[in-house]
Amino acid sequence: MRAVLTVLLAGSVFFAGPARSDPSPVVVELFTSQGCSACPPADALIAELAKRDDVIALALHVDYWDYIGWKDIFADPAFTRRQKAYAHAAGKRSIYTPQMVVEGADHVVGYRPMDLAQLIEAHALADRHVELGLARQGDMVTVTAVSAEPFGEDVVLQIVRYRPEQQVDIKRGENAGKSLRYANIVEAWTPVARWNGAEPLSVSVQAAGDEPIVAILQRPGPGAILAAARLR
Repeated sequence: MRAVLTVLLAGSVFFAGPARSDPSPVVVELFTSQGCSACPPADALIAELAKRDDVIALALHVDYWDYIGWKDIFADPAFTRRQKAYAHAAGKRSIYTPQMVVEGADHVVGYRPMDLAQLIEAHALADRHVELGLARQGDMVTVTAVSAEPFGEDVVLQIVRYRPEQQVDIKRGENAGKSLRYANIVEAWTPVARWNGAEPLSVSVQAAGDEPIVAILQRPGPGAILAAARLR
């Protein structure tokens, strides 16, 4: 069942206890498919990254390999569109699986764990000019943010819900006969507000269920991710 996410009072103040103010983790998005024979090593890598507190690893399953014999049960056309938007923003004409995007800025095509590790380290050391926090009270989640300076263009606040893990028996297609474990499977990726950074931000959303929730502030395009926070 997909998580239910509703914006309740976008832009309003809703105090629900102290917001989290830990250093922003590095966001790694994996575009993958159960119908892609090259993807299982990258899926396993995401499962390892999912154990880390300093990384938010998110698996977005695309639908464009569904025609070759196995329909990915997690695939969403919206994730294919997001990958295409990244390619367009980067001036690329093609999309691939597996492909990872680090902090909305750097692309890693294929299974290249050393390249990925170097990018994660580089982004972890980068200066952050935005502080982002999350607080939960029942089914309500409040996102707060402050910026050291206004932005030249509004950034987008997005709320992401994901399933921590699931084992899948693949019966057809390129991975037929394999039983694969998938981690941090994105079920909903929802823009909820735009923010210019001039004043503190406070947005409250209703997020029913007990699945983890992630808040991401990102330049449009999609472009660089400025900050992220997670509640598990």
